[in-house]
Parts: sequence; C-alpha cells; structure tokens
Amino acid sequence: MTGRLAGKVAFITGGASGLGRVGAERFATEGASVMIADIGDASDVLNAIARAGGTAASVSCDVSSDASVRAAIEVTMKTFGNLHVLYNNAGVMLSADDDPTNTPDDVIQTTLDINVKGVLLTCRHAIPHMIETAKRTGEMSSIVNVASFVAHLGAATPQIAYTASKGAVLAMTREMAAIYARRGVRVNALCPGPVMTPLLAKFLSDDAKRQRRLVHIPMGRFGEPHELVTGALFLESNESSWMTGQSLIIDGGITSAYVTPEGPAWS
Repeated sequence: MTGRLAGKVAFITGGASGLGRVGAERFATEGASVMIADIGDASDVLNAIARAGGTAASVSCDVSSDASVRAAIEVTMKTFGNLHVLYNNAGVMLSADDDPTNTPDDVIQTTLDINVKGVLLTCRHAIPHMIETAKRTGEMSSIVNVASFVAHLGAATPQIAYTASKGAVLAMTREMAAIYARRGVRVNALCPGPVMTPLLAKFLSDDAKRQRRLVHIPMGRFGEPHELVTGALFLESNESSWMTGQSLIIDGGITSAYVTPEGPAWS
C-alpha cells in the first residue's frame, strides 16, 4: 500500500476507539502497519482496517503500567520488526475533575497516571527501538504526543488535573525533542481544541455545558476527529521532517481570540 506513511510501523495508544481509532484507520490507509495498543477490544477497528486493505494488529496495554507498556512494545517489534511512528493518544478526562479545592485525590492520580506517566512510559520503551529503526532506514522516527490547547491557556471552567497533565505532556515533548534531535527521533505535540469524540460528548452532557464552550470558539463549532488526525499524520510523516519540539494547535481559533464573532457558525 502506498501513502504518506508507506512502509512505516506505527504504535498507537488508545487506538481502539475515539480519536485513536480514527488515527489507526487513517495511518493504515496511508500505508503504515499499525499496532493498536489499548485496554479495550480492538476487533472492530482491526476488521475495518482489514476491509480497507490495510495492515494492523493489536495488543493489550495499560499505559500506566511499565511492565504492560514494555511487553506491548516487545510484541510490536516481534510482529513488525521496526518502529518508526509513536502516537501517544491515550488519555482520560474525568467528570469529577474540577478546581484545586474540589478535585478528589483519586481523580488527580488517575489523570496523571494515564495522561502523563503513560506518555513517559511509552517513550521510555519505544525510543530505543525508534533510534535503531532510524539508523537502519536513514530516516528520522517520529513521536506525536497528544497534549491540548489547555496546555497554552487557562479556563474558568476548571479541569485542573487534566490541564496540569497536558501542560506536562507539552513540557516533556520539548525536553525529549532536544534530547533526541541528533539521535534520529523527532518529538512534537498535537494540541487539539474540543473535538466531538465520545469522551467529550460524555463530559459535555448537557446543552448548557456545550454552549458555555462554543461561545469561545471563533469558528462556532467543535472539531471533528478527522481534522485532528490530519494534523497528526502531518507530524508523523516526512512532510514535517524539519519540525521537532513544536506544538501544533488545531482549535478552531480559540487560542487566537479575545472577542469571538457573532452570528451562526461557518458550515
């Protein structure tokens, strides 16, 4: 199969559903052999990729567990032999995440374990293989860590643990980019605005919550998964070969606006 990731092996965390599933299907369409790492059942996305003529496999992986991540990366190497692309997509956004005085300790810990420690662990175990793959192929490997627009600005609708976790992901991205820039690995962050995934739909469970956020989006609508995955594909492909340590913000204009337009959303 030809495409922008032709011949590459991609490891995608949280690839069984939501943005991860859209990413897995798109990466496979673009020629990658995709390993879907998820604690959930990946059979639906595997079948979809197979029907489209792509190549994919799956492995059970709890990104907050060092042993689980190490084993998943080992399975990937045994299955495909190389590792060119790491897409750190897995994450949580918990409904009890609030301001510093009201967010329960277990919500803070779970959020940091998955959103921060999960990124660190996958990088820990993937990067040595990505360095070796880069040496063999003569092309830099690429990591994309999913952060968020909230890593760049604050909000009066608090999710303090989530915001802290995504700020940490952005900081780690910059640090790792500097460490590995001359060792064959690029590291960038994808910073989405609010994208209408099942996770966000559950969090914004009533119209008042949705409208409270829509008013701050200049384009007047939430993003769609394919719009974010297109950004991830650019960062993972050779098209972004001179980019590392950067954050690509795709947010409908949120981080650029002080006063948003009036009138209906562009459609």
